[in-house]
Amino acid sequence: MNNNYNYMFKFIVVGDAFVGKTSLLLQFQQKEFCEDTQSTVSIEFRQKTITLNDQSIKLQAWDPAGFTQFLSMEKFYYKGAIGALLVFDFSRRSTFEDIKFWLNQIKTFACDKIELVLVGNKSDLSKKHVTIQEVEEFAKQEKLDFYETSAKTGKNVDIVFESLASKILRKIETKQINVDDQMLGIKVNNNYGKMKKNNKSPQQNITLNGKQNDEERNEKQRCC
Repeated sequence: MNNNYNYMFKFIVVGDAFVGKTSLLLQFQQKEFCEDTQSTVSIEFRQKTITLNDQSIKLQAWDPAGFTQFLSMEKFYYKGAIGALLVFDFSRRSTFEDIKFWLNQIKTFACDKIELVLVGNKSDLSKKHVTIQEVEEFAKQEKLDFYETSAKTGKNVDIVFESLASKILRKIETKQINVDDQMLGIKVNNNYGKMKKNNKSPQQNITLNGKQNDEERNEKQRCC
């Protein structure tokens, strides 16, 4: 297991089936898009390490299936998450209307410290059945950040994950989140800083163009 991180954050990506949750994760992790991506039938998991404020953050993103028959399984993943993406498809109005349902699921089963972001996916499509104005009004009402994304072009995909992680990190740094609470979906790797320090190469004096630098010459004069 790769332990090269300061913090690990657990995210969930929720929304109706076929809104592009799996494609968003694929684009975020591998910078790829697959036209033939199949709908998730259980739980999909991806992870990626990013750097924020000189901190190495490993993001674990869980993609529960958007089918009602898997709701009992999804509740388990809500409880251990610190961040959530609420995703709808601009080309299918019903997926936006169902965001209220997914938001209620999170409020019911997730921890009260969870950070949320509203994501309107497939913004690259010409035909949209949801207006930006109504999405922004809903986001303002629910106090959610809102981003238009395209898993196909990559538009705003990285920004969504990084902005969510940044909000969580800021709350950790300002002591608004207790990282010792194991139910929050945060793991702290206290050994990572020590590993980086121990792995630093010893400082070496370098001779350039056949001439010693002043530090090296002075050191030899003191010890000889």
